[in-house]
Amino acid sequence: MKLRLFSPAPIYNSLEIDSLTSGFSFLAEQLGGDDPTVTSVLAGKSPRARAIELVEGTTLADPAARKRLADGGKHAIDASTDPLIRLAYDLDPQARAVRKRYEDEVQGVEAEAYEKIGAARFAVYGENIPPDATGTLRLTYGTVNGFAEGSTHVPATTNFAGLFERWKERKGNDAFALSDAWVNGKRTLDLSTPFNFVCTADVVGGNSGSPVVNAKGEVVGLVFDGNIHTLVWNTAFTDRIARTVAVDSRGIIEALRKIYGATALADEIQGR
Repeated sequence: MKLRLFSPAPIYNSLEIDSLTSGFSFLAEQLGGDDPTVTSVLAGKSPRARAIELVEGTTLADPAARKRLADGGKHAIDASTDPLIRLAYDLDPQARAVRKRYEDEVQGVEAEAYEKIGAARFAVYGENIPPDATGTLRLTYGTVNGFAEGSTHVPATTNFAGLFERWKERKGNDAFALSDAWVNGKRTLDLSTPFNFVCTADVVGGNSGSPVVNAKGEVVGLVFDGNIHTLVWNTAFTDRIARTVAVDSRGIIEALRKIYGATALADEIQGR
């Protein structure tokens, strides 16, 4: 929240004016021009004129002004005469009332209905159907395959030896830091053990933690990331250089046993 609040990124008045104009127009269309909330918001002006007045009269486009308000706490905000803050104050009671109504009459009803529908489906179908999920894919497939980043070939797999090489090369860079447990445990590890791998399975944000299963039905890894090129998958799939990143099951077991001392957990995972 602080990162967004104090960001020096530019704010474009023309865009803010258009956005507010659209919002005010929609409010008037939905509630009617004589509605008390609409008359309070527009203050006798057209949606665009009111938007211009608010945007050109506010100091909130200045990160320093936002920081002064944040540092001053609630007292500073209560005492502020900034037109956008006053607008938020004027709308707050109505906004809270609408939110409560939505929570009670929409979300509450949906939550209760989903529970009843879920119970009814389980009573009829039992465990013959998978549990309900999000709108993302429940199953996707691909191949373990490296890719070319410019003139550099990025291999499909890494190992523990590579982990320690990166740590040594980039010492002092927090992104590559290793805890004492890893540094001291290096001598116990089989450094040839696979650590991470990339594949062309199509994943999206929220799929982290999903199991990666091979053709034999064996869990061979867990998804935890995608390279920067997977961002395009939100729109269209391509397997040219976009790759899902997963931690290798063998690396998990090696670390559990030799770094974390979680022998019992490793035994359970391996069915021993």
